[in-house]
Amino acid sequence: MSRKAPEIDPKSAEMISVDGFVFLTKSKELRTVEGKAVNLRSQSAEVLSVLAARPDEIVSKDALMQAVWPDTFVTDDSLTQCIADIRRALGDDAHVIVETVPKRGYRLNADPSDAADPNAAAGTERAKTRFSQRGFILAAIVLVAAAIGAYYGAEIWRAAPVPSSDMPRIAILPFDDMSTGADKGYLSDTVAEGIITELSRSKTYAVIARNSSFRYRDQPTDTRQIGDELGVDYLLEGSQQKIGDRLKVTAQLLNAHDGSHVWANSYNREIGDFFVVQEEIIRTLADRVGQRIQRPLPRSDAAQVSALRYFLMGRAEIEKDFSAERNELLRQLNLKAIEVDPNSQFGYIGLAWSYRHDAVFWHKQENNPDEALKRAAEYADKAILLAPDDAEAHNVRASIHTEAGEMEEAIAQYDQAIALNPSDSNFLVMSAGVLLLVGRTDEAIDRIEQAKGIDPFCPDWFHWQMGWALYEKNDCGAALTAMRKMSRIPSGAHRMLAGIYACLGNKREAKEALVVFLKDSPGDSISKQRRQWEKMYTAPGSLERWIEHMRFAGLPE
Repeated sequence: MSRKAPEIDPKSAEMISVDGFVFLTKSKELRTVEGKAVNLRSQSAEVLSVLAARPDEIVSKDALMQAVWPDTFVTDDSLTQCIADIRRALGDDAHVIVETVPKRGYRLNADPSDAADPNAAAGTERAKTRFSQRGFILAAIVLVAAAIGAYYGAEIWRAAPVPSSDMPRIAILPFDDMSTGADKGYLSDTVAEGIITELSRSKTYAVIARNSSFRYRDQPTDTRQIGDELGVDYLLEGSQQKIGDRLKVTAQLLNAHDGSHVWANSYNREIGDFFVVQEEIIRTLADRVGQRIQRPLPRSDAAQVSALRYFLMGRAEIEKDFSAERNELLRQLNLKAIEVDPNSQFGYIGLAWSYRHDAVFWHKQENNPDEALKRAAEYADKAILLAPDDAEAHNVRASIHTEAGEMEEAIAQYDQAIALNPSDSNFLVMSAGVLLLVGRTDEAIDRIEQAKGIDPFCPDWFHWQMGWALYEKNDCGAALTAMRKMSRIPSGAHRMLAGIYACLGNKREAKEALVVFLKDSPGDSISKQRRQWEKMYTAPGSLERWIEHMRFAGLPE
């Protein structure tokens, strides 16, 4: 009598031999045949364990997701990232050992064995044979496609290989700026950033966050290495050059598995056509590898591009030095953006951020915090009215709602920002903070995990946020582990660290951590903490728990 696949008991073995490596199934450890441990993330080890339980069988994505994340909502990105992590650990650049079976799942080409099993290599040899057959067929397809491309000659392209998942993963690298003199840096990374935003919104690709893809700036493009490190199928690279009132953009799409060119083109237009050029690149990419995008061409003219430039200049200033003086410069540059194009959203977004900063950090005499926050809200609302599909407009509005204690409204705005730009990992983690304040802890943890899935080289503050989330879940041992993943724990994070140590009952460590925090914040106190958080920290009992842990760590009343 046949049974459904999930009901079949997996094959059992003490260890699985994997082409020069051994996976210990009970401890879920990966080692070389010499016995040296190989670093593998815990979730990646869980995925490998499920595959190892059914060697040489296709395991569906649903089965893997259910086995590794049974009570947690995660996207396919989490699984894809684990598969990429396993392949990196095994040196499986050709995807021979962990094989993708399109539309069906993954297969581990390995045999269960003990160390003395003479047939240990059989599974690998069978896998290599299968891979060679597939490679020959793929090579033939590519040669035919190249011939067709040469015949038509309009653009350089090759037929896209079968993607490694239902939604291909792509990383947009920073475009080289070939401009000179005053034109250099005119639009900074805007071409690449715009493509990331619009392509992720189109749901054609799973797009890696800019935090990770932009780390390869000014480095030689080793396509296969970058593809392996980011766990992607495709890379887009290019350049931009402004010469007077003209803009030249080149772009090429590469197969990240073998470095071959899939498509390339160049655009030489008036500067006012900037947004149209972005859209044409996005549509072509979608048409080549994903699904065709059908929507009206965006508005694009010289005034709008000038407004964008002033907005970017303001953003660069505040990122250089987060100070009251730079915040005032941010405001002045965005007033110029509105002056050159009052119908563009960019200046209003910048002003909303500047007044939000005033409300939270720099209380000017002419603007008390409530008045500054009110003005910030007005500018954010204006930006949303002008450009309802601009994710950053919804992001700043969410931040303003949060500071006003309007938590449900903040969550709704963050959800809209994430829907409009799913590739922005920062949106996910910022929204997780609001979810923690209202007690939706599991959802917050899911969002942080999603952010890490699209941002493999995520910034340290993601780990800080995860530490807070696990603290709220009262899993303070795991919270401490998350905090220690930071490359350097900054002084501001030591207050969170003090709370975690207090949760663990470690009084000495809690006091030491709080001393580090108070060096930069000497006026902090229990009463200030209560005033700061009472409007926002609405999860039942959470604020009182935090206050008690701060008392335990020695924070003065």
